[in-house]
Amino acid sequence: MLGRRLGSLFRRSSASQPSSTAKAVDDEKSRSFGRKAVSFVLITVTGGVALSALDDLAIYQGCSSKAMEKASENQAIKDAIGEPIVKGPWYSASLAVAHKRKSVSCTFPVSGPNGNGVFQLKAVRNGDDNWFSFFLPRDWQILIMEALLHIPGNNEKQQTLRISLSDNYPPSDCTTCTTCPQESQKPENK
Repeated sequence: MLGRRLGSLFRRSSASQPSSTAKAVDDEKSRSFGRKAVSFVLITVTGGVALSALDDLAIYQGCSSKAMEKASENQAIKDAIGEPIVKGPWYSASLAVAHKRKSVSCTFPVSGPNGNGVFQLKAVRNGDDNWFSFFLPRDWQILIMEALLHIPGNNEKQQTLRISLSDNYPPSDCTTCTTCPQESQKPENK
């Protein structure tokens, strides 16, 4: 009799163990699936943010390089801040992208031996938007570009110059911003 009771006790505890073990295994599987799903979502979002940042950096590099080429050909800028004209760090620039990354507005610092300043530009690009074009360099067409240059003076008054480098308008003479009103700097429609 005692043997039967002990046998039934062992049978009950061993029968209850597999069910609790199976329940623990199921809980662990569901937790593992949840962890994997959260990890997948985090990695996907992080990768998307990183690709967007790399694309913005590529856009900045393309636009600013085109602007630097244009500025190095302008005699008024070379006379104002000297040569070589050096582009400032990318983290000091501002970039606004629109129209499916085909339009950009960019501002970045520049410096030269005689002064420093800021280049402001608006540019567009033509071409396809497919996965392969993501890895190709983009050709930007600068629509509007201005240089705001600060030239420190020794014994003279410091100068701030605004020079327009737009292709749409004929090049204007270099004028000091402090001597002309804002309205006269806009091109006249003829």
